[in-house]
Amino acid sequence: MASQSVGLSLYEAARAMGVSFSQESLPIDKTVHANGLDFHYLEWGDPGKPDILMLHGVSQQGHSWDFVSLALSDRYHIMALDQRGHGDSDWAPDGDYSIEAQQTDIDAVVDALKLDRFTLMGHSMGGRNSYVWASRHPNVLDALVIVDTGPQGQRAGRDRIQRFQQLPDELDSFEEFADRVQEYTGRQRDQVVGALKHSIRERPDGKWSWKYDKVLRTPGARAPGWESGRLWECVQKIDCPTLVVRGERSDIFAEETMNRMRDEIPDCAIATIPRAGHLVQGDNPADFLVEAEKLLARVYNSGA
Repeated sequence: MASQSVGLSLYEAARAMGVSFSQESLPIDKTVHANGLDFHYLEWGDPGKPDILMLHGVSQQGHSWDFVSLALSDRYHIMALDQRGHGDSDWAPDGDYSIEAQQTDIDAVVDALKLDRFTLMGHSMGGRNSYVWASRHPNVLDALVIVDTGPQGQRAGRDRIQRFQQLPDELDSFEEFADRVQEYTGRQRDQVVGALKHSIRERPDGKWSWKYDKVLRTPGARAPGWESGRLWECVQKIDCPTLVVRGERSDIFAEETMNRMRDEIPDCAIATIPRAGHLVQGDNPADFLVEAEKLLARVYNSGA
């Protein structure tokens, strides 16, 4: 087996990033069967506390929310889902990763987990899935947090991500993947290694590869997305308190789009997180949490 560095523990990495947390808690790995698939999710906190469902971006998984989940788990019940084709959830047997299929998944997961009033928090692909879902379910959500995504994206960022996804995806060692991710993100080696173990796996032949369906990184294999006009219609139907966040260095989500979302959603706050690119909650979780907890404190009448 190829050698693998350990990297920082979650707690060490969180402290290094300035994240405050009251206890060194860890999630429970759980699986729910919904819409004909098995979905893995990470459960944090007491089920008696307010529920938060978290949705990751493309190529990510529920662990992309670990810093945020750790900080909030003393006051909220968190379920960080691996969406279809990602992490430890089933891959779509028919290769269907359309918005429609993902919406049906969320419907089924929400039903299976018996969620009623809850907060939905999503990043990138998960953020789009979140605001589309919110538009389809009025009077259900307590709050909505949309992270670095909107009805219109910037081509430079899409092209950058696509170039990264199309690099060779079968490497000989964990360390080769760590080199690639460190170069791509600019993060310290110990931070990269600590997070990377959730994103790749060693195959029976000794090669290492990503833990998400190859269809998702194959040009032309995915279903086309919705037109921006249709997505703006979804944004206009959101009826719950909402926070829209962008990274200061994001090349995906323009400030102009964020401002328009604020104007289109009746109860909407916006925030630009300094020292953060597209993966806001990973780049600067401490400042992201400041903004998210303002909304949560208002909605749940709790201290931020």
